[in-house]
Amino acid sequence: MLKQAMTGILSESESEELYGAFDQIGNIIILRIPDSLLPKKKMIGEVLLDKVKTARSVYYQSSPVEGNYRIRKIELLAGEDNTETEYKEHGCRFKVDVEKAFFSPRLSTERQRIAELINEGEVVINMFGGVGMFSIVAAKKKKCHVYNIDINPIAAKLCSENIRLNKKLKGTVESVEGDASQVIEQKLVGIGDRILMLLPERSDEFLNSAILASKEKAIIHYYCHIHAEKKSKVGALAVEHFKSIMNIKHEILGSKIVRPVGPRFYQAVVDVKISK
Repeated sequence: MLKQAMTGILSESESEELYGAFDQIGNIIILRIPDSLLPKKKMIGEVLLDKVKTARSVYYQSSPVEGNYRIRKIELLAGEDNTETEYKEHGCRFKVDVEKAFFSPRLSTERQRIAELINEGEVVINMFGGVGMFSIVAAKKKKCHVYNIDINPIAAKLCSENIRLNKKLKGTVESVEGDASQVIEQKLVGIGDRILMLLPERSDEFLNSAILASKEKAIIHYYCHIHAEKKSKVGALAVEHFKSIMNIKHEILGSKIVRPVGPRFYQAVVDVKISK
């Protein structure tokens, strides 16, 4: 769609350089642009705002998601300068701030998958829960209790607001602000039936905390980043990596690609049943 919108604006070779997709979150568009096209970024933003009638703002993502708060730098290209919007998914409503708290619409399918795996009555610990997307989608579908932990105070505040926005949940969600390891040590030792580790770049650091939070038998969803020459090898490489760092009895339930994040670079998940 983006390349089609740029017909007549960019040359054929420039169009080839432009990413074919962008993220639309509510009425905000987030765009990544190759360095070679940065001089034309304003023009690209204005064309996109004109073509996508549901958008009110177009931002350029000028840095990767980084830091403890998992935020990115964005720059307004066209439209209204307001980074807050409302996003709808799986029958839920979410208030998000695309600049101040981590959020990705590209995890929608994975959120649905996790919600379907959860059993009625489970205690779920979402160690890096952000604005509450996985947690609230899960509680919408299943009668469970989810602890949504995030170190970013804005993400934790938005999660609390999103819990209030979604009144008709089968389960319950509790927003907890703080470092996941510390929160678990202080109040969540040994209570989790299911642990979500949605911080693929740093999951290894927190695996012991996930185990500490687990009941004697529990399921951990371990997310990681994998480099692979062949897409078909990603699941096996993720399992191999997980086994190299896991030191207690476990059973691999499955593994898969969650999404590509770069050339020959993937986010993957390993679903694991552990026994302490």
